[in-house]
Order: sequence, then structure tokens, then C-alpha cells
Amino acid sequence: MKKPMVAVVGRPNVGKSTFFNALAGERISIVKDTPGVTRDRIYADITWLNYQFTLIDTGGIEPESEDVLLRAMREQAEIAIEMADVILFLTDVKEGLTPSDQACAELLRRAKKPVLLVVNKVDNFDKYMNSVYEFYNLGIGDPHPVSAASMLGFGDLLDEVVAHFPEKTMDEEEDDRPRIAIIGKPNVGKSSIINRLLGEERLIVSDIAGTTRDAVDTAVKYNGTEYVFIDTAGLRRKSKVKDEIERYSIIRTVAAVERCDVAVLVIDASEGITDQDTKIAGIAHEAGKGMVIVVNKWDLIEKDDRTMNQFRKDIRTKLAFMPYAEMLFVSALTGQRLIKLYNILDMVIQYHAMRISTGVINEILAQATAEVEPPQDKGRRLRLYYMTQVAVKPPTFVVFVNDKELAHFSYMRYLENKLREAFLFKGTPIRIIVRERKEER
Repeated sequence: MKKPMVAVVGRPNVGKSTFFNALAGERISIVKDTPGVTRDRIYADITWLNYQFTLIDTGGIEPESEDVLLRAMREQAEIAIEMADVILFLTDVKEGLTPSDQACAELLRRAKKPVLLVVNKVDNFDKYMNSVYEFYNLGIGDPHPVSAASMLGFGDLLDEVVAHFPEKTMDEEEDDRPRIAIIGKPNVGKSSIINRLLGEERLIVSDIAGTTRDAVDTAVKYNGTEYVFIDTAGLRRKSKVKDEIERYSIIRTVAAVERCDVAVLVIDASEGITDQDTKIAGIAHEAGKGMVIVVNKWDLIEKDDRTMNQFRKDIRTKLAFMPYAEMLFVSALTGQRLIKLYNILDMVIQYHAMRISTGVINEILAQATAEVEPPQDKGRRLRLYYMTQVAVKPPTFVVFVNDKELAHFSYMRYLENKLREAFLFKGTPIRIIVRERKEER
């Protein structure tokens, strides 16, 4: 089941980014006392009690503004509202109730989603509570007073947030079909790839309504295996502000990646790998999903015997954080090589869920430490006691050591490479968690 999504919305300069950063526990959003500073949605994974959810920060909503940038930010916020399970409507107690707040409230009422009214900047409850009551006039429920700067009032608010999360259904618990998210920038051919796969095979099992009007889950059977493709291709530029509108892909990507086993990043061969492609790939990498890079529109490229290798090199350089990703060059228009995608998906799915016995893992660990001695500092050497696998999707290992401070990143990367040499793990990230254990006398 996907993580619930919680969107933070409101007019500009009510403290959304400060609120977001306080919940996320780190300074992710830019905080500046100027309307319009947060120009793209930022997201973070939040844990509260036994619940996990994805928090989305948005640009401010100015419902009546005709300013191109503010209009683009409003459209971004509307997409976040559309994707969210719960909406946090942030207002400012010090500025009081404004016409823009009234217009935002009307927009949120039409969304037909759970909306929690949050009154921010209540640094002193005794002083400001009478002003908080004014926000009852919005007609969207009880106001929740908080102070993002002082982190006051968060506990009661988060209790209310998680109470609105949808419950897991029996169908979701039992559905073990591999889920494949097709992600990428607008207009790179994501929907064309799915249409070509469906059109050639004619094996559509069913069309299942997705979480939004632009995302559709399509079940497909090929060679006896049923896959669910999550299409996020319903993205079209609605403005001439290219940089702003391309950020529309981020929120849909986060939602799709949360539900998938393998992410297929589609890149336009005529454009090459871009910074936006790198950002989108990073979402799947951080989420620990299997990864396949599909270079589409390969038929449009003038080629010689070095072209494909140069493309591979460029992609590997820009996506250096995911050297494990599988790569395929295709044309959705002609169908070139596209059928090979199924074989690659099967392989990545297998490695993403692979489990290795503890005995075999520790044989690899012993060999690795014998070939390259663990690092030392000030006469104290890192000792690795043993390693065990604790999870799959992605394969996750815990290694017990004498001193975590000595477990340098470079040596953990070396251990990861030794695991890949032994078991390949193609197309999947590997996570290694370091745990400290007191030395036995």
C-alpha cells in the first residue's frame, strides 16, 4: 500500500515552508520572508507514532492572481491537492482572516478531501486564542493553533492527521503483482511506451482507476506474468514558464514511486539526460525501488558505432548515484527493442526481492576483509563481526561493528561492490546499515 500523502497549502507567506521544515526535521524548503519563494513542491517522509506518510510543501495559492509565476504556483498546489489524502490548510494568525484565505477555503471545499485548518504563528496561546477563533468563519472545521517557528501544537495536529488516513483494504494486502511506474518529464513518450506495449500484445486484463484523473493503473499479462503499469503520463505544459511547469512531474512521480516495485525512467534521446531527469531518478533511488532507464525516440538519432556508448557514458555520469540501473534504448513509435523491457523487468524484480542466507553473506564478508583491510584511525581498527540481511525490496543488510565512527562511507561502498560481484543485484539499490556492538573481552 502506498504511503498516505499530506499536502500543506495556503496563500503565500503564511509560514508553509517553516512548518514543513519543522515537521521534516531538517531545513529542506527555502525559508524567506518574501511571497513566492517556494516555487516547486518539496516532499519528505514523515513518521508519527506507527504511521508513515509523505508530506508535500507547495507554492502559495493566490486564487485571483494573473501573475504568470503565481498562476503556475497555484496550478502546482492544485495538483498537490488532487494527489493528497489529507490537506493541511495553513493560515496566519497575525495577519488574520483575509479574502485570499476565503478563496482558498472555497477551492479546498471543492476538492472533497479531508481538510484540517491550521492557524500558524500562535507563539503564545493565551495571547492569540481569541484571534484563532476568527478562523471558524471559514466554515471548514475547528482551527488547530500551532507555531511552526517554536514547534508548538504539533502533537494534537498530527494525531488528527493520521486519523484521516485511509485503511488498508483486503485487496491491497493480497495483491502481489509487480507494479511498474513509468516516470519522467512531460512529453518524453511515457504514454506512448505503454500504448505500444498494450497495442502489440492485446493482453489488457483490466483498466483500474488510479488515484487521480491523470494516473491510470493498467494490468497487463505477458508470457504468463501479470504486471500493473502505473502511468503518470497525463502531464502537459499549461504555461509558457517551462521551468515551473516541468516541476509538475515531481509530485506525480512521488505518488507513483511510492506504489511501485520497479521505476522505469523514460528519457528523450533527442534531448539527452537533463537535470530534471536526474531529480526524478533520485526520487526512485531514495525510495529504494528497482530501476530501469529507457532511452526513447532512439529512431530520431543519427547514429554511428559510438553513439550508444556515448549516451550510456553520459547517463552513467549524471546518474552516478545509481550505477546499478539497467538501461534500454527503444522507440515507442516503431516498437524497436521495446519487447525486451519485459525480460529486464523480470530480472530486476527478481534481484529486488532476492534474499541471501546469513552464512553465505558472511563468507563474502570474510573474503572482502581479507582482501582489503578495514580502515583504522588513531591505532584503532574497524572490526566487522558479522552481516545479515534484514529486508528485501530493496535488499537491506545490517553489519555489526566495534565502532560506527570507523565505518567510513568508502569501505561500506566497497562491501556493497563485493555483494554485487557475488550476487549481481542488477537494477536494484542495496542498503547497508551499520550497527555498533560492544567488543567482547
